[in-house]
Amino acid sequence: MTDPIVEEIRKYRDEHARKFNYDLSRICEDFRQHREERLAKLKNSRPEGGACRENVSDRKNLCVAEEPGEGYGTKPEDGDQKAEV
Repeated sequence: MTDPIVEEIRKYRDEHARKFNYDLSRICEDFRQHREERLAKLKNSRPEGGACRENVSDRKNLCVAEEPGEGYGTKPEDGDQKAEV
């Protein structure tokens, strides 16, 4: 029994590999290049200082998370006692 999702992934993977004549070095270089492009887009789209910005399409405020503060990773068990991180 074949899984249609697995078959679709294999199809796209084969199409991608064929573009590079199945040369693993060139395939990996292409993946690295795409990864760097995506990371650059993410880095450039992030607002400074964890500021909020409005999403125009659905008018919801989107906030960028700031660094976790004190108490991050604690569990509120036993009243106000904090668990060790």
